[in-house]
Amino acid sequence: MLLCICSEGFRFEWHWGGDLMASRFSQSSVVVVSSQLDDCASSHDDGDLSSQRRESETASSSYGNATATTATSLAYLPQTTVLCELRHNAFEACVPTGPSEWRPKDRMKTGCVALVLCLNISVDPPDVIKISPCARMECWIDPFAMAPQKALETIGKTLSQQYERWQPRARYKVQLDPTVEEVKKLCNTCRKYAKSERVLFHYNGHGVPKPTANGEIWLFNKSYTQYIPLPISDLDSWLKTPSLYVFDCSAAGLIVNSFVELYDWGGSSSSGSARDCILLAACEAHETLPQSAEFPADVFTSCLTTPIKTALRWFCTRSLLHESLDYSLIDKIPGCQNDRKTLLGELNWIFTAVTDMVAWNVLPHDLFQRLFRQDLLVASLFRNFLLAERIMRSANCSPISHPQLPPTHQHHLWDAWDMAAEICLSQLPLLVEDPNAEFQPSPFFTEQLTAFEVWLDHGSENKKPPEQLPIVLQVLRSQCHRFRALVLLGRFLDMGPWAVDLGLSVGIFPYVLKLLQTTPELRQILVFIWTKILALDKSCQVDLVKDGGHTYFIRFLDSMEAYPEQRAMAAFVLAVIVDGHRRGQEACIEAGLIHVCLKHLQGSTLNDTQTEPLFLQWLCLCLGKLWENFTEAQIFGLQADAPAICAPLLSEPQPEVRASAVFALGTLLDVGSGSCRDGVGGEEEYDDDEKIRAEISIVRSLLSVASDGSPLVRAEVAVALGHFAFGHNRHLKSIAAAYWKPQSNSFPSLAHIKGNVVSSQIDPLLRGTNDNSLGRDGRVSTSSPLVSSGIMHGSPLSDDSSHHSDSGILNDGVSNGVVNHSTPKPLDNAMYSQCVLAMCTLAKDPSPCIASLGRRVLAIIGIEQVVAKPVKPTGNSVRPGESITATPTPSFGGLARSSSWLDMNGGHMPFRTPPVSPPRPNHVAGIRRVCSLDFRPHLMIPDSGLADPLLGFGGTSGTSERSFLPQSTIYNWSCGHFSKPLLIVADDSKEVLSRREEREKFALEHIAKCQHFSVSKLNNQIASWDTKFETGTKAILLKPFSSIVVAADENEQIRVWNYQEQEATLLNSFNNHDFPDKGISKLCLVNELDDSLLLAASSDGNIRIWKDYTLKGQQKLVTAFSSTQGHKPGVRSLNAVVDWQQQSGYLYASGELSPIMLWDLDKEQLINSIPSSSDCSISALSASQVHRGHFAAGFVDGSVRLYDVRTPEMLVCSTQPHTQKVERVVGIGFQPGLDPSKIVSASQAGDIQFLDIRNDRDAYLTIEAHRGSLTALAVHRHAPLIASGSAKQLMKVFSLEGEQLGTIRYYPYFMAQKIGPVSSLAFHPYEVLLAAGAADAFASIYADDNSQAR
Repeated sequence: MLLCICSEGFRFEWHWGGDLMASRFSQSSVVVVSSQLDDCASSHDDGDLSSQRRESETASSSYGNATATTATSLAYLPQTTVLCELRHNAFEACVPTGPSEWRPKDRMKTGCVALVLCLNISVDPPDVIKISPCARMECWIDPFAMAPQKALETIGKTLSQQYERWQPRARYKVQLDPTVEEVKKLCNTCRKYAKSERVLFHYNGHGVPKPTANGEIWLFNKSYTQYIPLPISDLDSWLKTPSLYVFDCSAAGLIVNSFVELYDWGGSSSSGSARDCILLAACEAHETLPQSAEFPADVFTSCLTTPIKTALRWFCTRSLLHESLDYSLIDKIPGCQNDRKTLLGELNWIFTAVTDMVAWNVLPHDLFQRLFRQDLLVASLFRNFLLAERIMRSANCSPISHPQLPPTHQHHLWDAWDMAAEICLSQLPLLVEDPNAEFQPSPFFTEQLTAFEVWLDHGSENKKPPEQLPIVLQVLRSQCHRFRALVLLGRFLDMGPWAVDLGLSVGIFPYVLKLLQTTPELRQILVFIWTKILALDKSCQVDLVKDGGHTYFIRFLDSMEAYPEQRAMAAFVLAVIVDGHRRGQEACIEAGLIHVCLKHLQGSTLNDTQTEPLFLQWLCLCLGKLWENFTEAQIFGLQADAPAICAPLLSEPQPEVRASAVFALGTLLDVGSGSCRDGVGGEEEYDDDEKIRAEISIVRSLLSVASDGSPLVRAEVAVALGHFAFGHNRHLKSIAAAYWKPQSNSFPSLAHIKGNVVSSQIDPLLRGTNDNSLGRDGRVSTSSPLVSSGIMHGSPLSDDSSHHSDSGILNDGVSNGVVNHSTPKPLDNAMYSQCVLAMCTLAKDPSPCIASLGRRVLAIIGIEQVVAKPVKPTGNSVRPGESITATPTPSFGGLARSSSWLDMNGGHMPFRTPPVSPPRPNHVAGIRRVCSLDFRPHLMIPDSGLADPLLGFGGTSGTSERSFLPQSTIYNWSCGHFSKPLLIVADDSKEVLSRREEREKFALEHIAKCQHFSVSKLNNQIASWDTKFETGTKAILLKPFSSIVVAADENEQIRVWNYQEQEATLLNSFNNHDFPDKGISKLCLVNELDDSLLLAASSDGNIRIWKDYTLKGQQKLVTAFSSTQGHKPGVRSLNAVVDWQQQSGYLYASGELSPIMLWDLDKEQLINSIPSSSDCSISALSASQVHRGHFAAGFVDGSVRLYDVRTPEMLVCSTQPHTQKVERVVGIGFQPGLDPSKIVSASQAGDIQFLDIRNDRDAYLTIEAHRGSLTALAVHRHAPLIASGSAKQLMKVFSLEGEQLGTIRYYPYFMAQKIGPVSSLAFHPYEVLLAAGAADAFASIYADDNSQAR
């Protein structure tokens, strides 16, 4: 029989023989498994092939071909979607929710059992009138069949044996017909022996009167001539707590009432005992025990101690078998209660399962935990109490308990017990007659598992929980059902944290813990189940290590038979085991976990095949958690060359893998500072020179991804640099002080920094805290990757000089001739300079979360940022990397914006700066960049001359500063992946697909209309409104599938309107960011055929992408990164140009004097840097929306170049069309259609050139659109239209043949008011609509003459 649990996300296939045939996540390039994300990944891959095929089919077809096929039309509809994965949903906010209190608060044991029998055989109490025939049996013994004393002793002994079956290790004491003194002595003895364990007090009062109205029970005097009352308060004071009372007598409810009153009215000591005092009573206060001969006299005790025998005897008289079944056969049921392969064992097993199910489904969970999971004897008695209620209610008697249980005697699950009992009883005559006959097991458990499976197919969190859950627990004990039960349990736990919580509450934990010692065929499903448990409750790590469970998962992690996705789960389990758990870390190191993880990481980088990203991610996170705050493990890692093995992962395509690798490397940076604090004597094992080499290697790796495209990665870099800054605080502070050392003169201008002449303000940068910290040969290494273009690049450093390991890099670390091990040795100053530079860049990161982390890191080295929200936007603020001469500023450049930096500090020097030495020219490029950042040193206590205690130069204070360190988020965020369902497909996939199909249909219909657009005027204004922008509209775009327009001004205020009405309605308004440097470059729509995202590109090259931007106040930042900054030291772009290409998922960006950066937004990674092969900068950029990898660039000198990133040389051709008057190219765009070489280019001089750039270097058509002052150009994606705008308050629309279709000078609704200077133009992607923004804050939308004004 084959079981398949299939979904697009994850698949299990098993044979009932136990072989796990397969277990796979769907192969995708993303870590998060959901249908939508799978669509993202697969469509990306398919898009590569299909669009290339389409291009080869359609490249030759020219524009305007009326017989374009549907296949050709589909070339216009990109299948790629990006930025729709889990990490784009506020990664820093994902923290797994914890479980409820599923563990029993205190495991308890009943240590002593006191049995008090007041039978006084042959003497009936005065208040009892017996019927005839009457119930006589006590413990299944007829007391009148032997001498009274012998009968009493036999009954006492039998009762003790019956209880022993439920709790064999307790001490049992019996008192037969006792006096008050004997009971007092018995209670005191039991409590003394049991200590803090529970004592059970069983009272049989069948030979004494009913309890009194005050709840007193009756005992005897020594001569048995009187009944003596015993107050409940006395009994309670002797027995104390915790206790369990069983009262088997008529009117037992009076005793319960007395207990309740005692606890309600008693003092604090009594109320304390009430909390753990459990009562079971045979009937209510007004009831008498059943006297029918059908029952034994002690029917309540029989139900509690011999439930199977009692249940079958009672059931026999009601069953269809009662005529064919001899009553006496029930006493001859073969087998043992503990052997589930026998008839008696099977019946006991089914009974336990049914009563457990009834209790689980009826009781509140906390009460279920207390009564059915805390104490084995209490659990057994309460299961049997449910049977007592069922049987005794049939005799009009109601057993009661405290805590009180809801009625269960009519629960439908009793029918399942009756049926199972009947099936078993039907075999009984044959089995008794022939001892060799084979027993046929009941189908009960198989049927219940099937019912559970049906629930799994249709159930959910919002429906009633599955009543069969306790059954799963029971069948885990049986080998024949175990495998199926585990599979179904895995499916259930996968439904979400609520399901795991339910599973733990019902008690699966000890069972799945014990199963870790079983046979290997269960390994894969057990790993899955443990993944689900640990994703909810980390505290299970202690139990796993205690039981040696970690070795199970290490073996699984190292086994090559398992799929990588399953091994990723094992790595996750191990990561949780070592997370903040020193014993777990030590145990895993002893078991060789570091070697196993590094072996598989190394194998992934050596093999050409793509390793499952989830596996790589969790190997890194597991190593990071193993090394975290554990010096011994860090030293093992460094000795195993971990930095070299992890570094290649920083260029992996998945941001999650890169971030996890950064996290792992960052935890190794504590080695320099943590060894002495942790008290581990690792200094001898791992010498300082090796440590320094390792630290340089790690820091260099981290700096290579400090400008990564993913905030997830940059956040981890900031956290790692924070740890580095903590360990190297003193050296980094001295470097920072050298950067910002105040002098009487202002910072040198670039004119003074030429050749070998460097003013003395700069040279302290080249030294550490004192002269001894220079290199061994008295020089500083000249290898400064600051000078190279790779330093803040998305790819590893490329300059050879940075890899020197000569004595110029490693410093002595000798301070005044004394070797000081409490602080790490200094690295070379070039490395410190790069770190400070990276920290400053992170502090001005476009993502607010990363910027906040960066500022905290800077605070560690004593720099406090002065970038506040500007009261009014200023145009003269110094930008990072600007040449100092570019903007005249007061002295100290960017250190303070409003007042003298020295004045702010009350004239005190904020840093102890190192002595001056002869100037060296090595770090000019870095200084140029950093000295103008808007930071200032941390303020000092005015008169002490010391820095703020937290961040001061004094000895580092360990814990207080460590608590200030920024905390990593990647681990907690990644854990959230396993809390989500992995086996089922997201429900919204159909909805997403149908909406996509609708939009594609709409787009294709309108593209066809656009392509056949008949030439007419385009000056019918259908909407016009005041944007309220102070600086006019700088960028504008129209959403394709709704009447929504988005615009932004120079201050990066973004506003969204609905233009359905003549006066547009404002939907949302928000600031792109809060930094003082403002300027918008472009607005684009990402994923326009799906839930579109808004890409806002700032003129400094920063990219921010928003979702939910049309909803008031609900916009969320999906991702943010710097597309140009950091890739050319010393230069920060002021006029970045960008464009987005949906077909390829590429973003093209370039700034002044920077190469063209090619970003893959799916990978959030810089994948290429294309040299612009020109001395002048790019002023316009346009990506083809039809041909992936094609884009055109216009330059300041009027030249135009066409690129194809799929070719090795990338540059296809270059031309200089704007020859009459050489001015910058203002706008450029691909002509509508499928010809990749037809381009429109417009220069500031006012001429528009039509180029067929592959066939002819010269323009085949020129339009002199404006005489100078051309400011904007728009080319329609599909219709034969272009539009241009002028600063001279004029717009023109042309056909592709050069015919002028319209001129717009005035607003029609504003009394012939002239339009403002045109600043932005944009066509609707699929309709003939033109949006225009002007410098006078008015925006308008124009349509052709056929459109009605709205």
